[in-house]
Amino acid sequence: MAYHELDELDEKILNLILNNARIAFLEVARECNVSGAAIHQRIKKLESLGVLKGSEYIVDEEKIGYETCAYIGIFLTSPSSYDEAVKELQKIPEVVECYYTTGKYDLLIKVFAKNNHDLLDLIHDKIQPIGLARTETLVSFKEAFRKKLPINFSKDNIEEK
Repeated sequence: MAYHELDELDEKILNLILNNARIAFLEVARECNVSGAAIHQRIKKLESLGVLKGSEYIVDEEKIGYETCAYIGIFLTSPSSYDEAVKELQKIPEVVECYYTTGKYDLLIKVFAKNNHDLLDLIHDKIQPIGLARTETLVSFKEAFRKKLPINFSKDNIEEK
């Protein structure tokens, strides 16, 4: 998708809904000085272009009993096993993110476990049997921050290609 398909109204809408996913379309319309129908059409356009991929609530994992967050670098036994490994990792509920990477890992996953003992069981009982050469685990003590990418479509920031 080319960047030039989005305009200043799209930028304003994105900034409003990224800051508050529960904001009513009519409130967005008021802020943008357009009709509710126009906002609805723009949101549908942003979804069809793949710019918006839905909305979600963010759960505090610790508050539901998952005290340990870890990132696990995965070394595959064979480059041809990518698809099968990803398919198997997707079946493990504690694996919440999975990325193809460059560098020393073939895959990088993010997992949540109830505690360190549970993390050890997760690695030995569910992740290692997938047929990996080895793993390297980094435990996250605490999330320092999480933020959204800035939305700015000004001509100074985007060059048309």
